[in-house]
Amino acid sequence: MRPSPPSTPAAEAGSRDRERGPSAGTVLAVLSAAPALVLVGWLLAGLPLLLLGWFRPLVAVPLGLLAAAALCRYGLRRLPETVEATARQTGAVVAVALGSAVFNAVFHSEQLVVRRDPATYAQTTIWLARHGSLPIPRDIAALGGPDPALQFYSAGFYDSGGAVVPQFMPGPPLLYAFGHWLGGLTGLLLAPPVLGALAVLVVAGLTARLAGGRWAPVAALLLAVSLPFLYTARTTFSEIPSLILIFGGLILLHDARARLRAGVTGLGYLPTTPSAELPGEVREAQPRAALAGAALAGLVFGLAVLVRIDGLRDVLPVLVYAGLLIAMGRTGLREEGRLGLPLLGGLVVGTGLGVAAGYLLSRPYLKYLSSSLTPLLLICGAVVALTVVAALLARPLAAALRRVAALRWLPETVAGLVVAVMAVFAARPWLHQVTRVPTTRADRLNALFITNTQRANGLPVDGTRLYYEDSLHWVMWYIGVPAVVLATLAAAVLARRLARGTGFGWLLPLAVIGWTTVTTLYRPAITPDHPWAARRLVPVVLPGLIVLAVWGLRWARDKIRRMGYGPAAQRSLTVVGAALLVVPAAVTSIGTAFTPVERGERAAVEAMCAALPERASVLIVERVTGDRLTQVVRGACGVPAARVALLWGSDVAGKTDVLRLASRIRAAGRVPVLLAVKGSQLTRYGEPVQVMALRTRQDERSLVSPPDGTWSTAIDAWMTVPAENPPSGS
Repeated sequence: MRPSPPSTPAAEAGSRDRERGPSAGTVLAVLSAAPALVLVGWLLAGLPLLLLGWFRPLVAVPLGLLAAAALCRYGLRRLPETVEATARQTGAVVAVALGSAVFNAVFHSEQLVVRRDPATYAQTTIWLARHGSLPIPRDIAALGGPDPALQFYSAGFYDSGGAVVPQFMPGPPLLYAFGHWLGGLTGLLLAPPVLGALAVLVVAGLTARLAGGRWAPVAALLLAVSLPFLYTARTTFSEIPSLILIFGGLILLHDARARLRAGVTGLGYLPTTPSAELPGEVREAQPRAALAGAALAGLVFGLAVLVRIDGLRDVLPVLVYAGLLIAMGRTGLREEGRLGLPLLGGLVVGTGLGVAAGYLLSRPYLKYLSSSLTPLLLICGAVVALTVVAALLARPLAAALRRVAALRWLPETVAGLVVAVMAVFAARPWLHQVTRVPTTRADRLNALFITNTQRANGLPVDGTRLYYEDSLHWVMWYIGVPAVVLATLAAAVLARRLARGTGFGWLLPLAVIGWTTVTTLYRPAITPDHPWAARRLVPVVLPGLIVLAVWGLRWARDKIRRMGYGPAAQRSLTVVGAALLVVPAAVTSIGTAFTPVERGERAAVEAMCAALPERASVLIVERVTGDRLTQVVRGACGVPAARVALLWGSDVAGKTDVLRLASRIRAAGRVPVLLAVKGSQLTRYGEPVQVMALRTRQDERSLVSPPDGTWSTAIDAWMTVPAENPPSGS
């Protein structure tokens, strides 16, 4: 029997701490670090199962939960006190997160008819949750066999390699499938608000670590009320999971550095240790836990690529930072250098898994993006090469960098550059207009869309306009001018400190936020109607600027304290500053926050599916319905479906093709069903019946001002079972 450890003051203090339970700061630290680990655990378990075609709930749920629990246990066990927060501050953050989940669940969207990306993710999730594999088989036999008039592509889905391949990366459907398994379509549609609440916790947790627990509720509330966040937390986008992973990676790396310091100094370790462990034992374990934490952080960063291919760009600063840590370790400059190799290893593994999944499961999408993806890959390769060279030449480079750092004018110059960059973005609308002359079919469709939107907005018609010059003004719409000014001030102050050799903990957060903000604002690479374009700001730009703005408010409060102002003035500045941050964002959001869009689509889809006869095989004979409903019929209804090749210059298929295909379906022992957007397009084949008559609200399409309402929309579908001897006539 192991003897009891001797009683010491430290042990008695630990016993008292155990009786009290974890501190409020520890609770906030754990709650904000856990979401990224849970998502990574689920993705690590789900991706191999998906590649093997075994992504089924009986296998994926226990493995995914086990992996998530293991990562949380080993990633959060003995966590140092990385957050100083009171119970009231932690409670306020949790209340904001729960309020966000409830509010967005009440006003959630139901985007199931494929017109834009959310429905593509939703339909991919439905197929994946029900079948456990990708790509989607075409089921040609049920459609009468191969025929040149049969087409299997639709909006958001490619016909490639003898199968239907969903657009986009497989990460979001892997995550949303859990909601579908829990509650069918209801669970799927309510999963985004839950992920949104986790994102609020993550941003608040990073704010608490970098600015203090007092400021975490302000950051949480500002994020939660901003229109882009409301927009993406109500439906199946990829931006919210990406936010959780990127900011979760920053949290985990921050905590790894804290573990390393705790192991060296003996300060900051978690006092609530098991009774068999003394604080000294915990201290000795912290450096090992720090290395594991850095590897986990790298893995979290890398798996952001599995969620969004743009994650390659977002995590580039992490690669450079890992190289810097390795170089510092070689020169012995800082203890953090020990974290470089684990961080790099985790980043390589996570990014490799994301790129491999994209290549195996989303290759047509990557090919479509080749014009922008190829330069990005070349940039990544160049950064890798430069990072390796810098790590190998660490000692001579360190000497050169010390000489540069000794320049007296450097800190002020760096701070001035930060302000200048933001000033140029602010003045950009008056300097030039960003245009693109259409050269491809996709470009021409985009130009047509912009032209129609300009007419609806009462603007001069010019289909080449992209409105990217307004990108910083988009940010000002959604979080307000005071937030942008404070964020710029904070970035300048922090850059100045880094140039002076202090504030190293801010280096990676500032690099990730700054790099992604500048590249996103320079080229948003999205159709510029709002709120649609606002989603581009969600993964890094808005939450990053919010963290900086809140830190800037703290800096201003500390500044007036050092100037001799008393507690009353400090409280007034805090209250007024918080109001200046939150109120403009809330005012912008109010026009759309209480109006759900695309509601009724679930009931409309279910009614259409119920109207299809037994053993149906669906032929879609008209363009719009083919784009919108081909995968809906195939996935949500579980019925074989294809579209029929259109006549040249027409939106409908030729009668000869339709009748031939219908006859072949009957010969295969199934019932041919035709779908179109208008009944008049089906009368030549039989008596049409309307199976969808949806009247709902859709997103506004605003180009030069923030959206303040929604537009009406109609979605119709008609069905007929063609007679064996259809009426004559065209």
